[in-house]
Amino acid sequence: MAKSNRKTIDTVFVLLGVAMTAVLLVVGSLAWVAADFAKSTVKNELSSQKIYFPEKGSSAITSLPENDQVQVNKYAGQQLVNGDQAKVFANNFIAVHLSEVAGGQTYSEVSAKAQANPTDAKLQGQANTLFKGETLRGMLLGNGYAYWTFGKIAQYVSVAALAGAAVMAVLVLMGLRRIK
Repeated sequence: MAKSNRKTIDTVFVLLGVAMTAVLLVVGSLAWVAADFAKSTVKNELSSQKIYFPEKGSSAITSLPENDQVQVNKYAGQQLVNGDQAKVFANNFIAVHLSEVAGGQTYSEVSAKAQANPTDAKLQGQANTLFKGETLRGMLLGNGYAYWTFGKIAQYVSVAALAGAAVMAVLVLMGLRRIK
């Protein structure tokens, strides 16, 4: 009777292992599709914008603070096509130049002043420049970098789930041998 109970327990564990393997395969596959979708969408959208980093040694880079120069020089002359590049372009290039437009004031601050003084052409121009720059920066960070990062995380989940499925498949095979 003890042998029969053990075989029943082994059979239950093998069936649970089969179910877990199937779940991990589905999760891994879906995560892989999600990763591919996120990364290819970001790449296609950024590529269509035809944004390029300035060439190495150009005044657009050499005028940046040293840390920002280092970051931007990693991609100097390249087209912006992925989330990692979008983060650098937004934070180490656009943000620096925006800080120079109105003494470090944000669009919100300058816009309030421009609305209070609608005849001040300089304030209107600063508000316009800051609006466009902060909008582009926000899009690069939110739509480029964030979704690219989600895609990378989904890819890690996919690899982990598929590796787990492989381990579970081996354990199921070992369990099947035990049942016989």
